[in-house]
Amino acid sequence: MPKTLVVILGPTGVGKTELSLRVAEKLGCPIVSCDSRQIYREIPIGTAAPNAEEQARVKHYFIGTHSLREDYNAGQYERDALQLLERLFKPHDTVVMTGGSMLYIDAVCQGLDDIPTVPVAIRERVASAYRERGLSWLQAEVQRLDPEYWEQVDQQNPARLQHCVELCYTTGGTYTELRKGKQAKQRPFRVLKIGLRRERAELYDRINRRVLQMVDDGLEQEARQVYPLREQNSLQTVGYREMFGYVDGEYDLPRAIELIQQNSRHYAKRQMTWFNKDQSIHWLDANNDYETNCNSIFDLLRNDRLQED
Repeated sequence: MPKTLVVILGPTGVGKTELSLRVAEKLGCPIVSCDSRQIYREIPIGTAAPNAEEQARVKHYFIGTHSLREDYNAGQYERDALQLLERLFKPHDTVVMTGGSMLYIDAVCQGLDDIPTVPVAIRERVASAYRERGLSWLQAEVQRLDPEYWEQVDQQNPARLQHCVELCYTTGGTYTELRKGKQAKQRPFRVLKIGLRRERAELYDRINRRVLQMVDDGLEQEARQVYPLREQNSLQTVGYREMFGYVDGEYDLPRAIELIQQNSRHYAKRQMTWFNKDQSIHWLDANNDYETNCNSIFDLLRNDRLQED
C-alpha cells in the first residue's frame, strides 16, 4: 500500500503546530517542517519555531538545521525532503508535514517548475536598477509585469521580486505563466492536504497577539544579534526587516511592532490567496477542538486507503 504524506497547512498564526503534534503523536510518526525560515538556527523566536518541549513530544526535521550564512532555497529543500521521506517511509506508513511556505509545500508535493536560466546581462541589469532606484521600483515593476504574482509574493522581499523581474525580462512572459505551465511530478507516496482556517478578524487578532508575544520572548535581542547579517536573503523577511529599521533609527519600537503586525497580516492574506487555488486541500475549522479535527483527518486517511484498496 502506498505511503501517505499528511500535509497540515494554513496561514501564519492559524494554529498548525498543536494540531500537527497531536496527529503525529497518534500516528507515532515524525513531523517534517515545510517552513522556509524555521530551518535557520539563529532565529527561533521570530519564526515561531517549535520549542524544546514540542520537539521532545515528536521528532522534528528541518528545524534549526542551517545557518543564516548558508544559501538555501525551495529547490534544495525539494531534494533534501524527498531523500528524507524515502528514509522515513521505511518504518512509517504515514508522515506528517506542516508549515505555511507555499513553494516548499509545492516542491515536495508536485515538484518545482523548470525555470529557464537568467542570462548574466539581465541579472546584472535588474540588480543595477534595484541599487539605483530601490525597493519601490522593484515593486512597481512586478505589479506591471506580473500582477497575479504580485498578489501572492512577499511584497517586501527584494530577492523574490528581483527573481520575478529577471524571468519576465528573460522570457517576455510572466513568472505566473511559467509556474502554471508545468505538470506535477509523480511521487512514490500519496499526499493528503489538510488546511486550517479561521475567520479573518480572528486570525488577524491572533497574529497581532503572537507578534506581541514574540517581542516579550526577546525578538528585539534576536534581531540585534543577527543584525550584522541583515543583507542575507534569509533575513529579507517579516519581523526582521522591521526590527532592523528600528535598530537603524528609522522609527521607534512601537512603530516597528505595528509594522510587523501589519506585514504579517498581509502575508497571511497572500498565503490564503495561494492556498484557495488548490482544490485538493481538505479544509478544517481551526476553532474545532483538537480531537474533532484529528478524527476528521483520520477519517480522510481511512477513506483514502479504502479507495486505494
